[in-house]
Amino acid sequence: MPQYPLMNTVNPYASNVQGKANEPICVAGFLDRAKIVLGSAYEGPAPDWSLDAVYDRLEANAPRIAIIGGSPDHPAHIMDYLTSARAAIRIWQNGGVPFYFSTPVMCDGTAQSTMGMSYSLQSRNAVAQMVINQIESHAYHGAFVIQGCDKQPLGVVSAVVHVDRVRRERGEAPFFATFAPAHVLQGGTIPSALYAELEQLAQLWDRNGNEDLAYDLRDAMAYILQCTSNTAFQGVLERARNRNLISKEKHKDYEKRLAVATCDGKGGVCAFNGTGNSSRHLVAGLGLVHPAIELLTAPPEQKQVNQALDSLAVMMNNPVYGAANVMASNIRNAIRIHSATGGSTNLMMHVVAAMLYGGYAFSLSDYDKIHHEVPIPDLFDYSLTQGRDIFVLAMQCCSGKSRGMESLFYELIQNGVPMDVDAPTVTGTSWRERLTSLDNLSADHVKENPIILSKPRRPFSGVDVLAGNFFETAVVKISGMTTDQLDQFDKKAAFVLYYENEDDANRELLDPDLLKKIKGNRTFSHDNLLAVFQNNEPDSFEDLKELDYEALFDKMTENGALKIAVVISGQGPLAFGMPEMFTPMQHINANHKLKRLATLISDGRYSGVTYGAAIGHMTPEALVGGGILYLQTGDLLYLNLRKRQVQYLNEISFRFGAIEFKFDHVIEERRDLAAERLERIRKRQRLVAAGNRMVAHTDAANGVVPIAVYEQAELDYKTDITLPAQQIKDK
Repeated sequence: MPQYPLMNTVNPYASNVQGKANEPICVAGFLDRAKIVLGSAYEGPAPDWSLDAVYDRLEANAPRIAIIGGSPDHPAHIMDYLTSARAAIRIWQNGGVPFYFSTPVMCDGTAQSTMGMSYSLQSRNAVAQMVINQIESHAYHGAFVIQGCDKQPLGVVSAVVHVDRVRRERGEAPFFATFAPAHVLQGGTIPSALYAELEQLAQLWDRNGNEDLAYDLRDAMAYILQCTSNTAFQGVLERARNRNLISKEKHKDYEKRLAVATCDGKGGVCAFNGTGNSSRHLVAGLGLVHPAIELLTAPPEQKQVNQALDSLAVMMNNPVYGAANVMASNIRNAIRIHSATGGSTNLMMHVVAAMLYGGYAFSLSDYDKIHHEVPIPDLFDYSLTQGRDIFVLAMQCCSGKSRGMESLFYELIQNGVPMDVDAPTVTGTSWRERLTSLDNLSADHVKENPIILSKPRRPFSGVDVLAGNFFETAVVKISGMTTDQLDQFDKKAAFVLYYENEDDANRELLDPDLLKKIKGNRTFSHDNLLAVFQNNEPDSFEDLKELDYEALFDKMTENGALKIAVVISGQGPLAFGMPEMFTPMQHINANHKLKRLATLISDGRYSGVTYGAAIGHMTPEALVGGGILYLQTGDLLYLNLRKRQVQYLNEISFRFGAIEFKFDHVIEERRDLAAERLERIRKRQRLVAAGNRMVAHTDAANGVVPIAVYEQAELDYKTDITLPAQQIKDK
């Protein structure tokens, strides 16, 4: 086994007698517990971690390595005790000093549609701060990170790269880190008796004229069972209750039986390609994950943990493998992998944040520039209804048929995407060296249900940055829209349906008579309805333009010519913590009539598993006077998604067939309305704990990081990096 070198930096423990008094019992106790946890699986000689031995290593400046886990109230971390035990033993065997601490990790699924969502994004910065505090306070040299889900992965990335940058400022040894993603949680299965009962319910609804609910229920039943699909069931069953088709008691009975069948007892990161697995792909693309532990179906075995930890011997004291340098050297690779896998919208902000924490000047425009430097093909055939979830990908990797992100890296190169093959990774080697072996590297080695592809599904993928005349930036997950769906919304005019908060939106989106009420109230003017019809369905306009309002509305609903932009404002980071708008979007997606008509636009975020016409992260947010504050129901927007634009339409010109974008006058005309809304937003803001509001932070286009972090990020990611070959040349 490799022996870790001593650290060639100042050793605070040499003079800090209190540290050498306090820490030996922590280290020895940790190793004792690790051996008990492993039991007969323990591999190694008799324990030799006496208090004297720990003291001597601290005195000598042996590598002090923090094993960073998460809280076991999140499914991704309930097996951390086993992985941390294996890591502790190996670190000691290699001559290091293992420590352990964990951070709170909020589960976005658990917090969804509750006040907890207003703390979700803030938790990323909180995790970064906590990790930085602990690393700096106890003078750790490096970290083995048990990577979980939601905000924890990029929170810890932000922390370790920030510590690395601070250590460089002080002239100390670079901080090194390797990430061990939690295994993938197998999706649940609807129990056969419950499945049969739900199918009978769908058949009953078919017979009694509720075919729309029957269709939507069967659609929900087609997915693997997961926490997010339970929201789809909730939407359908709520609508059924509103029609008095099922009782509240029966609804709750179905919810319970679905919930307890959802998660496997050994936990892990949920099998959908949400923020958890998108983070896994992205952090691997950043070069921070050893391939031996990248994609697993169970916690890593000792041999796999050893491979990751043994590689650290090469990285110690070497500036090439400082966490910030590894990240910045791989930023193009990571963004291209994130795009090709159709990754989470959330990560648009988190990548920007991590680069800023690492000291690099970076924004959403830099991300977008890298994304669009060359076309990024869709090389990820992921499906929750056809047996191609991330658990299946992990099975393919565990069986040796795929090499995960190494295979995707290779296929991107084969498809003409330039990848930075000389960038360093935590294997202690570059990607070029890692790809030297071609064994099972090609995606073609997977014959059944391939997820990573060699031939693209389509020539574009990823998350696009949008611009418009009433906002500066917004994002839309193009990879979350089928080509047909993109065609349905591209170059279409849409009516605004405005909500000041998510609660109001959820309530109306669950109303089975929502479209009837819009029609009955004539919410959209007849003249504008005709103009939208002429733009969205020009081939049918002449034949149908004489229809009365109700007949025209029905026809446009039936053929999809009616487009509605459901706008939810007041959800930005400063206003309300930037919660995810997963639930209202899921209510749209779980209603097959509505999802053909509606896009959702917000200054809030979206869950990584959100799909469909979802536009978010709009800046400036409503609370600071962004254009979204001034919209109102009945306004017209022009969706030009392939051109990456959403524009406010001049409705007078539009009625005469001219597409003219004009918005400035709206701000002046609606100042009183905006003032009333701002007052309500500020009142609602008080529902979030004052100590956790994101005051003095940048906006969504700049990562939502503390201003101090943003102001000190001055390095150029293109030039202020060191590659392994460059280091050899410099010597």
